[in-house]
Amino acid sequence: MLRARWGVLLAGVALAVLGAVWGTGVIGTLSSNGFEDPDSESARATQRIVAEIGRQDADVVALYTSRDLTVDDPRFQTAVQDALAKVRQRAEVARVVSFYDTGNPALVSTDRHATYAAITMRTADNDEDFKAIRPDLRATGIDTQVGGHTAIFADVSDQVGEDIAHAELLSMPILLVLLALVFRSVVAATMPLLVGGLAILGAFVVTRLLASVTEVSVFALNIITLMGLGMAVDYALFVVSRFREELALGHDVPQSIGRTMTTAGRTVLVSGLTVAFALSSLLLFPQAFLRSMGLGGMAAVLVGMLVALTILPAVLALLGTRINALRVPLPKRERSTTGGAWARIAHAVMRRPVPVIAAVVIVLAVLASPFLRAEFGAADERVLPPGTPSRVVSERLAAEFPGGGGSTLTVLVSGADRAAVDAFAGDIGRLDGVSAATVTATKGASSVVTVAYAGPLNRALVLDVRALPAPAGAQVLVGGTAADVEDRLDSLGSRLPYMALVAAAGTMVLLFLAFGSLVLPVKAVLMNLVSIGASFGAIVWIFQDGHLSDLLGFTPTGDLEASQLVLILAVLFGLSTDYEVFLLSRIREEWDRTGDNATAVATGLQRTGAIITSAALLLVVVVGGFATGGISFIKMIGVGMIIALVVDATIVRALLVPATMRLLGRANWWLPSPLLRVYRRFGIRESAGDADGGPEAPQPDLVSAQSPSSA
Repeated sequence: MLRARWGVLLAGVALAVLGAVWGTGVIGTLSSNGFEDPDSESARATQRIVAEIGRQDADVVALYTSRDLTVDDPRFQTAVQDALAKVRQRAEVARVVSFYDTGNPALVSTDRHATYAAITMRTADNDEDFKAIRPDLRATGIDTQVGGHTAIFADVSDQVGEDIAHAELLSMPILLVLLALVFRSVVAATMPLLVGGLAILGAFVVTRLLASVTEVSVFALNIITLMGLGMAVDYALFVVSRFREELALGHDVPQSIGRTMTTAGRTVLVSGLTVAFALSSLLLFPQAFLRSMGLGGMAAVLVGMLVALTILPAVLALLGTRINALRVPLPKRERSTTGGAWARIAHAVMRRPVPVIAAVVIVLAVLASPFLRAEFGAADERVLPPGTPSRVVSERLAAEFPGGGGSTLTVLVSGADRAAVDAFAGDIGRLDGVSAATVTATKGASSVVTVAYAGPLNRALVLDVRALPAPAGAQVLVGGTAADVEDRLDSLGSRLPYMALVAAAGTMVLLFLAFGSLVLPVKAVLMNLVSIGASFGAIVWIFQDGHLSDLLGFTPTGDLEASQLVLILAVLFGLSTDYEVFLLSRIREEWDRTGDNATAVATGLQRTGAIITSAALLLVVVVGGFATGGISFIKMIGVGMIIALVVDATIVRALLVPATMRLLGRANWWLPSPLLRVYRRFGIRESAGDADGGPEAPQPDLVSAQSPSSA
């Protein structure tokens, strides 16, 4: 690395230029959809309706309003019809339905001062086509608002871009200040931000390449920025801290680089691979949204890891002792590796492990308990901030138009004559909760029955319709929002055990390599689930129940979008392991050196407590930038991660880990002889000692180690 540092640095510059010039264009290649399982019955219903009858859904809704004129006034009518005439001439438009063509009273508001036109595009969810026709929708002298499915997701895409810029502007200055305080050096503080920036730009390049061969959701940009910046800051923190520690011990720059990369570098490598492995479990799901989050997150983490292991060491080799330049004038702190505050906490916990475990379990169980009443639904226009034009249109349709607040199922009946379809529609109409079941489209032997019902999503009605006997010789497929949610939950539930197996297996392999134990990996996975459970309970309390909605700025819907919880599960499973590796590897080092379990736990926590707390705080700042964004379920991911990080870095690491390790004693380190040989050869340790775990000299604090004179 030292000999090739100039070549590595040039590669880093090339990556930055490529990412800034080409990679940032990724947003124009991404999809706004991807929440459905393409093989589900509801998705197949939509696909076959399009193929056999033609697109039935209204992609765009143009809402026309006048305070002074009613829809019956010739001036109102002429202005709207002139606008819609231009829209009908557009090649992008398949069909326009308005009150002036059909006379349908449902298309007129109850006060008759507003009407809307439903526009079906030739291609679904095409942002470019939507933007092309949008100017033609405006009616002269009439207030025009544009909504509908395509408009909502166009607004979501725009909001995602704004949120990313806002998150970076908010978090970057705070990160720089905190890093300067942590490192007590401005030069050292810039290193994590350098790695984070390169990680994001590099991930944009990778994601744009992926988008050329598979569907990638626009929401992947959020996870790229969040994980790229967050994990890169963590990794750079570990590497820079260890490099400064080695300099403080009196080693020259080449030795310090070598020792840093064989200790902190190995931890970063395994941590990055483990987080990426946890995110790869999202690839098991058929939903493009989850696959996109997995791909984007993996790209960000792996690029950040590679930058931390290649470009960062090259920069450190170039800087040498100048890494401590531009010192921040703060009072000197006396540090102890064995008798500091963290060690005192550990000893206090280990004196009463059973009461501590009982108290922590009770607290975490209370935090997790709201998840027992979680309700699942679908994302809709309420994910956008209040006042967003497309959201306003949806809200006005529900409040001001006849039947605007109702819901529908879309049932395809294929292979039956019209009389049989009418009879089947009659059977549906007699089901509980159905207000109307009408044949709305027919072509050949295929018909669409639109089923209207009042109230929120009725998943039970989906099952009732599917349970009805189909007309003789016909096939029935049930679609619509409620059917999509029912199918999505089935799809997620069927694959969730496999996801858990993949994430847990990868994590346990890592923890075996890090700790040299078969007991600690099982305990650590359980502790990961504890912090995740607390986070999920808080998510229900906040986002489903609506507590803190005014403070956080979102609209509670009374339910949760299940895909987001699956994503949070994968992300947090990986992040929790990051801190687990760093803490317990140091504990393992002390166990090898002393053979005293209590001393090993106390010393390991003392040596790593400050850096884990710093890393968690920095990641909370990164995540907090996204928690202030406008998209409610991205906000939910951010808030959930913050809660889990706080719980994980405080209650779990400072209390639960020492208490449980004290109870287990020597059993913590149990390992059969064949696996012991594997561990001695490939074990991951924050130690520059021999592979056999031989003793080494005590070392100064990881975070604020300075020059030898200040160590």
